[in-house]
Amino acid sequence: MSKKVIELLNAARARELTAISQYMAQHYELEDQDFGKLGTKFKEIAITEMKHAEKLAERILFLKGEPTSAPDASAKKGQSIEEMLKTNMALEDQAIKMYNEASTVCAAEKDQISKELFEELLKDEEEHYNYFENVKNHVDKLGAAYLATLTG
Repeated sequence: MSKKVIELLNAARARELTAISQYMAQHYELEDQDFGKLGTKFKEIAITEMKHAEKLAERILFLKGEPTSAPDASAKKGQSIEEMLKTNMALEDQAIKMYNEASTVCAAEKDQISKELFEELLKDEEEHYNYFENVKNHVDKLGAAYLATLTG
């Protein structure tokens, strides 16, 4: 199997590990600040990212590679909700671009299974981006009134 595909899968896994760390750190901070509804949603997204990381590791192992266990960035802490949303949108946007490109490379390398895996993950990442963008738009338009609905 292609070394290039294994490298793409590992880059994606590192990105997923970063997202997990970021979203869980935010979940803890939001819970501590009594923004439980938003924190719970961030935790749910982190769990989806955990499943992505696991699928990527399984594929890497199948291809006789070694799955990375290192995230590609550190979690940012102490951000406002608005900053969290911008950070998360950037993570998802980077993943969307990465997975689109990886899918194309996998097709060129004649690895249909890895291509389909990237396309499957891509769908979730687009949904995550859309969620973060919608919440950001609500916060931008409604401010404190909207944030009040996220407490508890």
